[in-house]
Amino acid sequence: MADSQSSAPLRARADAPASGVIHVRTRHTANFTVLSNRLAQRAGSAVTVGVAAYILSLPDGASIRIDALCAHFKEGRARISAALNELETEGWLERRVERGPGGRIVTRTFVYDAPGATERDVPCPAEAPAVQDVAGPEPEPGPKAGAAPDPRAAAVLGSLRHRDRRLVLSERETAALAPAVAEWLDRGVGPYEIAEALTSGLPDRIDRRPARLLAYRLAALRPPEPAATIPTPARPHPFQDCDGCDRPFRAPRPGRCRDCRDSAPAPAPLAA
Repeated sequence: MADSQSSAPLRARADAPASGVIHVRTRHTANFTVLSNRLAQRAGSAVTVGVAAYILSLPDGASIRIDALCAHFKEGRARISAALNELETEGWLERRVERGPGGRIVTRTFVYDAPGATERDVPCPAEAPAVQDVAGPEPEPGPKAGAAPDPRAAAVLGSLRHRDRRLVLSERETAALAPAVAEWLDRGVGPYEIAEALTSGLPDRIDRRPARLLAYRLAALRPPEPAATIPTPARPHPFQDCDGCDRPFRAPRPGRCRDCRDSAPAPAPLAA
């Protein structure tokens, strides 16, 4: 009786091609991941495809920080970081900076198996229970529609095209990004440092409009508010030599030390 698990070479099918790969397929029922050919056959870096396939195979909530990915792959931080940037640029990954419970700023990462789909099942935080409307102070008005952006911020954004010709922004994109750039400027970061942070380490390919990538960097790399100025302590008085005992003491001008002043005889009363 023939063994169904024989190790003999598989007989080629009659319709098998004369050369090239021949698939020997197995039906998986557990522990498998479905990948689109768009990703599996993506031209370019094999590291990028491998990182994407690994991330898509992970359960929700798994860490995909660079340290965690470097612990799994042999590639270093630079190659893993470049792969993540390429996946984000092409829409496979999306990193959002959001305000979590208690007001803490968190970065949430979404991975898509079909970038560009019209509808995406993106998990949302639980909604707060509805409450009755209570009269309160009017909210502060936001920026007026069509208002000119901060000229300092607009100049920084306009200079990016000279560093990378792919970073050409429309007027609408400039107006949307300008408030975040102005916040960097108000926190003491200079135009050169802002441009350096926005343009360093960009991926080789930017298939979409660059404004989305710049908006993420402005939020994720936002510097802290400058610390309050610490008052400079008062400068101590210079040393003086006491006119009575020659002992050094601190005073704004020459004279006697405190001990000599205390032991000095009281002045005689003036004659009538």
